[in-house]
Amino acid sequence: MTEIKTITTDELNKKIQNGEDLLLVDVREDEEVAEGMIPGARHIKMGEIPESLDKFDKDKEYIFICRSGNRSGNVAHFMQEQGYKVVNMEGGMMNWAGETAPKK
Repeated sequence: MTEIKTITTDELNKKIQNGEDLLLVDVREDEEVAEGMIPGARHIKMGEIPESLDKFDKDKEYIFICRSGNRSGNVAHFMQEQGYKVVNMEGGMMNWAGETAPKK
């Protein structure tokens, strides 16, 4: 299995604060994202990723987010196998100290 690129929560927060254009995908369940998401993240539950591939562009890089980094890591592996550019946020929302917003 090919190594998945990772980003720490601090690195991601700095990129967001610098105004970088990032594609964030939160793969947690509805009740988890109800507690707050990183602003600008798109919510696609882990179980819905395989049927949602048409929502992704193989020319763009996606940062996957979950509670602890395990589910997003699994999604990142799956997406990479499908030919997508992916990054997993290490530590997930449990380590996120930045801003959160309710799911829209």
